[in-house]
Amino acid sequence: MSFVIDASILAAWFLDEKSDSRVETAIDAMARIQACAPTLLFYEIRNALLMSERRRRITPAMSAAFLRDLALLPIRLDPPRQDTSPMALARDRKLTVYDAAYLELAKREALPLATLDRDLEKAAIAEGVALFGA
Repeated sequence: MSFVIDASILAAWFLDEKSDSRVETAIDAMARIQACAPTLLFYEIRNALLMSERRRRITPAMSAAFLRDLALLPIRLDPPRQDTSPMALARDRKLTVYDAAYLELAKREALPLATLDRDLEKAAIAEGVALFGA
């Protein structure tokens, strides 16, 4: 069975913030199963890397290496949808539309969601979406 992975898991993995077992659980699971994410993951990860560069936590070379490693992970990117369901979820659950995109995908495909975002976790539970690794 697959799962939806959000940028918080991947950023924590790259930045070696693995104190939360959900990070290792999700990364280890991708050795066996494919994860999926909305296409915005592509941009969120790059933004997290850029912010880390600006804070001098990492270098551009480290960002490039991570993006090469990321490209090897079995993550299916779900194309944007033309409906307003992420906006409705964002309104109802007081999320950003970005976070709601992960929740909408998990809900639509009946998949568990891997995230470190507390607000997104609460919204997932309220929507009946299982949390991966919880």
